[in-house]
Amino acid sequence: MFPIIFGCAPWRAPAASATAATAATAATAATAATAVEPFRTDLAVSGEGAPHYRIPALIVTTAGTVLAAYDARPTLNDLPSNISLVLRRSTDNGRTWGVPIIVRRDTAPNGYGDPSLLVDRSTKRIFLFHAAGVLQGFFGSHSGNDEANPNILQADVSFSDDDGLTWRHRRITNQIKRPAWGGLFASSGAGIQLKRGAHAGRLVQQYVIRINGAVWAASAFSDDHGDSWRMGTPIGPGADENKAVELADGRLMLNSRAKPVRKIAWSNDGGESWTDWRDEPQLTDPANNGAIIRYAPDGTPTARQSHWLLFSNTEHPSERRNLALKLSCDDGITWPVRTVVDAGTAAYSTIAILRDGALGVLYERGDYAAITFVRQPLPRACPTS
Repeated sequence: MFPIIFGCAPWRAPAASATAATAATAATAATAATAVEPFRTDLAVSGEGAPHYRIPALIVTTAGTVLAAYDARPTLNDLPSNISLVLRRSTDNGRTWGVPIIVRRDTAPNGYGDPSLLVDRSTKRIFLFHAAGVLQGFFGSHSGNDEANPNILQADVSFSDDDGLTWRHRRITNQIKRPAWGGLFASSGAGIQLKRGAHAGRLVQQYVIRINGAVWAASAFSDDHGDSWRMGTPIGPGADENKAVELADGRLMLNSRAKPVRKIAWSNDGGESWTDWRDEPQLTDPANNGAIIRYAPDGTPTARQSHWLLFSNTEHPSERRNLALKLSCDDGITWPVRTVVDAGTAAYSTIAILRDGALGVLYERGDYAAITFVRQPLPRACPTS
């Protein structure tokens, strides 16, 4: 049993600055990955500290610290429920982990859940998006954007300026939710910061929105380091928890949970709008949350590894099992490389490239028995010359 630390601090705006240390080049990371020994550990086990744990989020900070966030739940029910947000930190690339930090906890019926992490590489500020519920969840949330209405599922963001040790909180419902919409929540896992083109530096977090009884996807974005947020045009229906990834040419690709295969779309304006909403038959999915990231986010547009993408999900058409990683060598056009992380029962997953060149996988293991972290080598099957 671990002691619990509560993290809180007063709000203050960060000053933009250059990142103190740049990430290793993709080639260096790939070389380092060859020496990685596979390793896995449970960060939270149901029944230890809380009855249940769900909804993993994972990010690597500008200092190289690995942050893992997740829900601590009294039952397996989603909001509304008295859910708390928990975070653990690793300063050695996931080999060992600090004690759990409670980011948000309140008395019933208040609850906070579905975390998604995002790092501003200029200011070093870390964002933890999540939903805040009192009387209603996603499907029961009323229309409107009154930030004091307990019948509206609220959009909250927690922030840290000390590498995830302490947090403060804001509500952005009024900024991103149109009054006609019903429920809205951040898609758990991780958001992104754009690196190319007219919108370089933009922060992008994917959301799930209920509009006239159907489920849509959209991007919330900020061009002022998170001081203010706007919501782009939704795409759907038929969406669910979704992620965005920046491609080598600066376009974004959206990848959404769906059954029996994932759905995808593209954006030419930094997530403000999306087009060509369609099924992706190469990515089998049982309607389960997954992840998609760039293999070499710091690579130049002409470098071959800049076209490589990594994807994780439970590769099964109807059951949450068989957690697999796939590698694309051509910005998601094909997915020729596949490896299995866990052939058994599994659910939500998220992935991040660690400072030492290993790949970190955080996922729900078993029948929601644990939040499990895996260190493993990066796949290296695409041509590099």
